[in-house]
Amino acid sequence: MAAITIRPLRRDEREAWEPLWQGYLKFYKTAVKREVTERTWQRLHDPLEPMHVLGAFIRGRLVGIVHYIYHRSTWTIGNYCYLQDLFTAEEARGKGAGQALIEAVYERAREAGASRVYWLTQESNEVARRLYDKLADRPGFIQYRKLF
Repeated sequence: MAAITIRPLRRDEREAWEPLWQGYLKFYKTAVKREVTERTWQRLHDPLEPMHVLGAFIRGRLVGIVHYIYHRSTWTIGNYCYLQDLFTAEEARGKGAGQALIEAVYERAREAGASRVYWLTQESNEVARRLYDKLADRPGFIQYRKLF
């Protein structure tokens, strides 16, 4: 199996990031306005923002991304870390990139003093859920939301 390198994406790597971002949105059958993608990329590289991006590279090629966000909680002193978006290119699936990205977020969250990492996925995302069930606990909460 090829070695996987995980590191933060640089500002000049947007062209490599954006197809994975769009792939993630397509997987979830959604889209965002161009201005949202622009602002997201800016926030991911703004040191004053609590948003971050890591990339998984195989042989120097970006094959996976993860976005994560720190936020306060009323339940702990330490921040929570929300793993918001995780996506790997189809040809990289099953090669460890997703797991490596999740574990890299775990490591950074521990270093930042976060008290937990959590994320959401669709019930029907069975392939990803098999991985997630190995890496984290499923607490049984149901998400409710109201879009504006």
